[in-house]
Amino acid sequence: MSGQTAFTLILPIAFGSAAVVYLSGKISAALRNFLAVFFAAVPLVLLTALYGYTGKIVYYDLSFLNQSLILRIDAFAWYFASAVALIDFLAIVFSLRYMEDKKQLDFYYFAMLLVNAGMLGIVLSGDLLSFFMFWEIMSWITYLLISYKGGKAVAAALKYMIMSIMGSCAMLLALGSLYSTCGTFDISGVAEGMSSATPGYRLFILLLMIFSFGIKNAIVPVHVWLPDAHSEAVSPFSAVLSGVLVRMGIYGFLLVMFVLVRWNAVLELRILGLLDFHLVFCWIGAITIVVPTFIALLQDDAKRLLAWHGIGQGGYMVLGIGLGTSMGIAGGVFHTLNHATYIALLFMVVGAVEYRTNGVRDLNELGGLAKKMPITFIGGLTGILGLIGVPLTNGFVSKWLIYKSLVMNERPLLAFAALIGTWGTILSVFKFLHHIFLGQLPQKYNNVKEAPFSMRFSIITLSLVIFLFGIFPGLPLTVISAMLDSFGIIPLNPTLFGVPSTLGELNTITILAAVLAMMVIGYAVFAWARKARRTDQFDSYGAGAYVPVNRYQYSVRFYERAYEVIGPYIRDRIDEFYIWFVEKAEGFFDTARKIYTGNVNSSTAYIVFLLAVLVILKMWGRF
Repeated sequence: MSGQTAFTLILPIAFGSAAVVYLSGKISAALRNFLAVFFAAVPLVLLTALYGYTGKIVYYDLSFLNQSLILRIDAFAWYFASAVALIDFLAIVFSLRYMEDKKQLDFYYFAMLLVNAGMLGIVLSGDLLSFFMFWEIMSWITYLLISYKGGKAVAAALKYMIMSIMGSCAMLLALGSLYSTCGTFDISGVAEGMSSATPGYRLFILLLMIFSFGIKNAIVPVHVWLPDAHSEAVSPFSAVLSGVLVRMGIYGFLLVMFVLVRWNAVLELRILGLLDFHLVFCWIGAITIVVPTFIALLQDDAKRLLAWHGIGQGGYMVLGIGLGTSMGIAGGVFHTLNHATYIALLFMVVGAVEYRTNGVRDLNELGGLAKKMPITFIGGLTGILGLIGVPLTNGFVSKWLIYKSLVMNERPLLAFAALIGTWGTILSVFKFLHHIFLGQLPQKYNNVKEAPFSMRFSIITLSLVIFLFGIFPGLPLTVISAMLDSFGIIPLNPTLFGVPSTLGELNTITILAAVLAMMVIGYAVFAWARKARRTDQFDSYGAGAYVPVNRYQYSVRFYERAYEVIGPYIRDRIDEFYIWFVEKAEGFFDTARKIYTGNVNSSTAYIVFLLAVLVILKMWGRF
């Protein structure tokens, strides 16, 4: 199959498969499940065949606008499309058992495939009108998937949708303005038109688009929809939502700053004539790292904890991209892929635990599941190692690139903010892993079994990807380097195992050798040491007191004192402000609504009163 043929087939298959799977569910649930997995795999296979291919096709002519709807693929589009296809495929495989006892499964698989098609359409769009249409498809299907369970999920979905509509309105205003200015929706044509635009107009477009993409990417202060959405969405969709869907915002940032406006022009922009735009963008990223990461520390719901980390990790991406250096952009873009793998993995781990414990997500009600669910435990451990950025995981490489860029560009305060984020991450993910898998096993979970094969398959696959890209980072960095070249940024020219010494050498083989040597030394020490003595799991104590049998581990509310100290300072005051604003607005409109009584006499009186006011103003020469 030629590259052109494969490229032409991706979106028709992605969109058509959603309808086919929905209709097949009316015939057989087994057929529906098979087709859902098959059609989720097809875009992944086609994209694998398209590695290194560059092309463009016109798929529809809008004669009344004298415009064409275009699809295009290059390193930039391929990179994000591959991440979308991989995570959605694994989420659907995971869903086979997780969702088996749920209702409306025909709709669920239809929506999962359709949201995947929408995201693929976004990153493959060659014109802004197609981009907006696919963006809206993705947004509305996301609303339906968040609200899938009903009840509280509907309120969470409405919160998301209100924020999303605000972003869409900002984007629509920007697109209308760009069409009026440049006379085209074609991305390359808009980029050419923007080259002669004034700095003020470029800043206007940037602010509108960044507001829109910032909502989707859940950056502070427009992040408030994400924790509730994750809490109420089913876990397989949470993996897609946090892994790739919100990162459509990062794709949008890159598109507007490096393709439409171009980075050299962005560097010249100043807000109110005082602040460099790209540094303000960096500080938004830094704040998005620190505040949500420590709010995550306060969470006892496993999915809310991960949701807050999803917000915080997005800050690293924004920070790296905002620096604008080759290493910073590469780190931010690479972190987008890395985050997709380990956050999707962690949501699947939580989903597997939910599945085996009848929906328990409260960290204080779990514990000791490592022996019952060893593969799920290893997946959880791998996920948090990637989230922290431990050497030999992909998260280490992308964070190293961002930290190195911050140091080389002499940004100590930004670097300190990123470092604080890592400290907070370590504290909260220790709590996550320990409370679920370590400590004492509650007696009610004595009969818990390992997750089913379909769940283990997705967990193992993502775990392997985390280590694969951690040991061989040159695989994705080669694509990112081609992306940088297309942006007009000096490429990294990475090796298979890292980046060359001219950029501050990173060699993962050296790190691997050091880790293996430490493991050998550790094994030797333990082999020669006194043998451990097995004791009953309840033969333990904390701070000199034995732990009661009905209390699974000593670390319940382990950070209680920290909660008391930092809790009042890191509440989500932005969300509280939005809630206060909505309450006041409701009160105002309820009062205003009373003015309109529906009575003709009242309406006539209002008109007469308004005319009298206008006459008086005219007499006074004020009107």
